[in-house]
Amino acid sequence: MRILTASQIRQVEKNAFKGNCTEEGLMKLAGTACFHKILKYYGDGIENKTVAIVCGNGKNAGDGFVIADLLSQKGVRTDIVLADKEPDSPITEPYFQAALASGASVSHFEEYDFSEADIIIDSIFGIGFHGEPRPPFHAVFDAVNSADAIVISIDTPSGTDATTGAVVHAVKADMTIAISTLKFAHVLPPANDYCGKVVTVNIGIPETCYEGPYVHTITKSDVTKNFVARNKNAHKGSCGHQLNICGSYLMPGAAVICANSSLRTGIGLLKCAFPKSIYSVMTTNLTQPIFKPLCENENKTISIGAVNDIFDDLKWADSVAIGCGLGNNDDTQVIVGQVIKNSEVPVVLDADGINAIVPFIDIIKDKKAPLVITPHPAEMARLIGEDTCYVQSNRIDVAKAFATENDVIVVLKGANTIVTDGQDVFVNTTGNSGMAMAGSGDMLTGMIASFIAQGINPFDAAKSAVYIHGQCGDITAAELSQRGMTVNDMISLLGALMSDYE
Repeated sequence: MRILTASQIRQVEKNAFKGNCTEEGLMKLAGTACFHKILKYYGDGIENKTVAIVCGNGKNAGDGFVIADLLSQKGVRTDIVLADKEPDSPITEPYFQAALASGASVSHFEEYDFSEADIIIDSIFGIGFHGEPRPPFHAVFDAVNSADAIVISIDTPSGTDATTGAVVHAVKADMTIAISTLKFAHVLPPANDYCGKVVTVNIGIPETCYEGPYVHTITKSDVTKNFVARNKNAHKGSCGHQLNICGSYLMPGAAVICANSSLRTGIGLLKCAFPKSIYSVMTTNLTQPIFKPLCENENKTISIGAVNDIFDDLKWADSVAIGCGLGNNDDTQVIVGQVIKNSEVPVVLDADGINAIVPFIDIIKDKKAPLVITPHPAEMARLIGEDTCYVQSNRIDVAKAFATENDVIVVLKGANTIVTDGQDVFVNTTGNSGMAMAGSGDMLTGMIASFIAQGINPFDAAKSAVYIHGQCGDITAAELSQRGMTVNDMISLLGALMSDYE
């Protein structure tokens, strides 16, 4: 699915107006589509509820007036609440009058008691909003947010910037109904935290009106096409060789998690290279991999003396995952750098592998094979010499610029993880905040490297792993809870989930 800026969707609508569409017609279609979506999710017993539709005096209010008209015709008690002025647009005025004729009441914000509403529909500001709301909108937003009612925002929550995701003060919705396509407010922080559940409605704008190029979401069809049926005569050697260089005395679990997620996603042969002091942890928790205990330094991380052993294994591998729980010191920095420079198969770089290259970032330009880096926002900030707030405020631009400059694939983790090769940008919409725990990224790294080793190209492997990882988190949260789920719970479910992609 496309994700558009405010200016991009305006251009799409202008293109539509060149055909048989009119602004009034699109407004009617949008309001009608939103009405049906509201009924789908909240229609049970709605005739016995009170719906307050809070409207501004711009064009976004027109969608609200159409919804008010249709709800009133259905016999629902519908209160139009004017947040500021009376509607004064010749486009929205007819829909306002139609709603009144159908039985909707009208009140000004200062007069309305939001405690009477069961559902509040936010139709105050549209995609044109940016900056800070002027009075009285702070008070309107506070009243909506403090009401004991379901809040549904039309297109974007009022007060959020559709293009940048910026928020100063905004409505916090339980559901947002995106019109025609997603906007960046739906996927970028902090606005994505104000949207609640995001659903989209198609209002019939022809495909020819979309010009692109656009940012897209990762869809299940994007992922499914990468998985082909295994050959009947497949054997362990034909299903990929993966080398994991992970773990340290203080963080052996990261190596175990990375290995388990690789095994649960179909890798044929997995070799785990790790410092010898965690041998008992690895062999207690894993039975399927080939084990490669390596010499270690005083920090009980892999020693620089193991480089030649690692080089031998690079010749065996089809993909390499390096960094999970590795530790960060002079030895690991040399090891990571040598792997990047000498590997002739794709490398997935995570966690301490990323931290290791910060002092000599240009090393990644000396690579021989594709490189996938999987930073969380703080790691990305260290890579580019900025702070985390800067990264979070510019997620897409930061990821795309780094990928372009360094010819790598970037997986910028977090809510709505971004995957880009510098040309195409994809945003993931699976996953939930229950996945915000140690080990989740190690699981993802193992999955990406596994898919690469099995023959999926690195960009598609990254997209596929991110989507399935989030999907696994969603199913686990539904079965357990967001607070109660663990990475091991997700990995236990992962093998069965792969049946969707057999």
